[in-house]
Amino acid sequence: MAVRARLFVVSGPSGSGKTSLCRAWLERCPRLRLSISCTTRAPRPGEVNGRDYHFLDMAAFERELAAGAFLESALVHGNRYGTRRRDVERMLDAGDDVLLEIDWQGARQVAAVMPEAYRIFIMPPSIEELRRRLTGRGQDSAAVVTARLAAAEGEMAHAGEAHVQIVNDDFDQALARLLAVYTEA
Repeated sequence: MAVRARLFVVSGPSGSGKTSLCRAWLERCPRLRLSISCTTRAPRPGEVNGRDYHFLDMAAFERELAAGAFLESALVHGNRYGTRRRDVERMLDAGDDVLLEIDWQGARQVAAVMPEAYRIFIMPPSIEELRRRLTGRGQDSAAVVTARLAAAEGEMAHAGEAHVQIVNDDFDQALARLLAVYTEA
């Protein structure tokens, strides 16, 4: 009998390390596949359409939204994000475990539609460390960093909606905890 494919949803504020943790998790777990989200934001340096995100203009995103194509969608920092339902269902039907790396709003929407989804929230060790990480990565303007910090506290208030919270104060320990969750879930 085949093992049932599982859906994992990882959320956390920008700069918490969720993307780095998810990449390392995917490298270590061949049955786990990343669902590529759609977004209306501009690509960051080095990002590739179809690998990092499906980059859509606002009109195309809104057409898909109106057609009910998204399992979840959210407006985050002035940009639209969403996960196409057909992409997730195709991978689950193929027997692959699926990873969604999305914000708390999307995680809540997925949980309402697919309550079997296992939700994980990645927390920074502190707001001060979050500020250091956001500034240090050099991808965003000072205004964007300030906005992300302001949003982080509100986002972290939703950590309790997840099945487990992982504080990313040491990358290797946080990854070990994530891998343990994958084995145990």
